[in-house]
Amino acid sequence: MPVREPIRPGSGDRLDRVPGSPGETRRLSHGTRVAMLFGALVLIALLVALYDPRPSLRHVRVAIASGSPTGNYYATVERIRAEVERQRGRVQNLPSAGSVENIARLVAERASCGVGFALVQGGIEWPPQHPLELIGRLPHPESMIALGRDADRIRAPGDLKGLRIGIGPVGSGTEYLARRVLAPLAELELVLSTHPIDEQLDLAERGQLDLAVMVIDDEAKLVHDAVRRRGLQVLGIPEAAALARRLPFARVGTIEAGQYSYGGRLPPTDKAVLQVDALLVGNGCATLSQTQGLMAAVAEVFPTFIRHNRGQPNATGLPMPRVARSFFDDEGPDLLGQYAPWLVDVMPTASWLQLIVGFSMLFSAMAFANRFRLWRIDALRVEVERDIPPLFGPGVTVGDIARMPADARFDAPEARAALDDIIDRLAALALRCRRDSLSVLVPMGEEIAYRHQETLVADLLHALRAFRERVRAS
Repeated sequence: MPVREPIRPGSGDRLDRVPGSPGETRRLSHGTRVAMLFGALVLIALLVALYDPRPSLRHVRVAIASGSPTGNYYATVERIRAEVERQRGRVQNLPSAGSVENIARLVAERASCGVGFALVQGGIEWPPQHPLELIGRLPHPESMIALGRDADRIRAPGDLKGLRIGIGPVGSGTEYLARRVLAPLAELELVLSTHPIDEQLDLAERGQLDLAVMVIDDEAKLVHDAVRRRGLQVLGIPEAAALARRLPFARVGTIEAGQYSYGGRLPPTDKAVLQVDALLVGNGCATLSQTQGLMAAVAEVFPTFIRHNRGQPNATGLPMPRVARSFFDDEGPDLLGQYAPWLVDVMPTASWLQLIVGFSMLFSAMAFANRFRLWRIDALRVEVERDIPPLFGPGVTVGDIARMPADARFDAPEARAALDDIIDRLAALALRCRRDSLSVLVPMGEEIAYRHQETLVADLLHALRAFRERVRAS
């Protein structure tokens, strides 16, 4: 019976076992390749020219409910709008009657998302099961200021008895806060009425109202004009601390003497007023990147916005979204929010970092598992090879086995059984090596280590099988 010539390790004949051969590939001409290169360069240049990589707020497209067009909230949103538009974004400033209407509008338009944000004064009760979120507190608080022709004469609570007081338009934060402050003071027999801000200032100037109340920034132009041009006096609230104790959201502030006219000393003395926070509130309609971009614009308009909110307790009763907390903790927008805001909309930056760490740990675990399996394959191969010297003698090589003639030692059933066992174990190891090399645990490009093991096992297996054929043929 003819004996097949064994494959010698290291010989070129091993290539015969590769199924198929690579077909001919058509090569592009030199001119075509040069044209493709220049085309790719032109495309890259066009993309660079059309895309501005500098950070901007062009992804910010939001609407903010503010307040009366002559009020401070409207002016504040105008400043924010100008900053956003300077950075190529867009903000729609929506006038309203005030904070109460703003809250109702945020809740009502949660589904349609016609309004995403609003300025609201602190101390207003939130509706049940609302979708509202606290984006941040503006660094300048709102003051409850009462103006009148003879406000300086009011020095004690009894001086307020029977006064006619305008408390702002219906639905405004001024009306809400004024009623909450003044309603318990029934013994003073106050006469309360609601008017638009400009109208009630006119009435106070003509003496038809004793006091005109507004909740506003004490540096607002409207207050300066009322004091300097209309000649109205600022009420120093008698025993303001006693009133503030009833209102957990309020605190006592001071309007300094001469604040509105240093030379004219207006007001003539320090005036105690109640102060509440001005809140930027959202309803969850805006994307994470839009919220972060709007906060960045607010921080440009109010440089102390981050410091005022960072590390301060949130006593408003509203939850603060994670994007706002991250903005304050990081003292500004993160890199993704500046350069790739669409990624922030897919997932917050912290989640991206967690995902990257998770993938890193997964790949590390996969690499460890792959190396463990490769080590086991090598250990099993070495274990099989240890059983070869007792059969063929010490120092025998794979090439020696491939060329070795049939030996009388293998006439014994025990020797043939040992040879068959080694071949079976190697065959099983070859299958395991191929199976493991195709596993998802193998990093891309690391299959070569398995191919090396396959080659070692295949060479030895081929030599042993060829030797076994010669033994059986003898």
